[in-house]
Amino acid sequence: MPSTDPELDSQALTEVPLSFHADPHMPLSTADKLRSALWFHIGQMVDEESIELGVNATPQFIGSLMELVWAQIENTAVDLESFAKHAGRSKIKTDDVMLLTRRNEGLAEVLTEELNRIEAERKKKAG
Repeated sequence: MPSTDPELDSQALTEVPLSFHADPHMPLSTADKLRSALWFHIGQMVDEESIELGVNATPQFIGSLMELVWAQIENTAVDLESFAKHAGRSKIKTDDVMLLTRRNEGLAEVLTEELNRIEAERKKKAG
């Protein structure tokens, strides 16, 4: 979820590690902005955990973790698109997301609970 502080968000979108963008004066692509925001938020989470655990995390660790998460996001997107296409659809549905969880019972359980909560909320609003 994006920050409500516009200064933090603009900082996250403009401070791109050099490995992502060779010329700091060129406009950032959408992918660069997303990677930068991911870097920023992962850095925040790692900093919070590091303080709580009393350990240090290097920028290289944060960068590596960000790359790992980015690769997982890309793989997930490809899988979801493939599942929808295989079903003859152009839109990704909840069933496609649940298909991703077929080898991760814990994730399937969390997502099923959230889906049930959302459906109950919709029914409550509908009447």
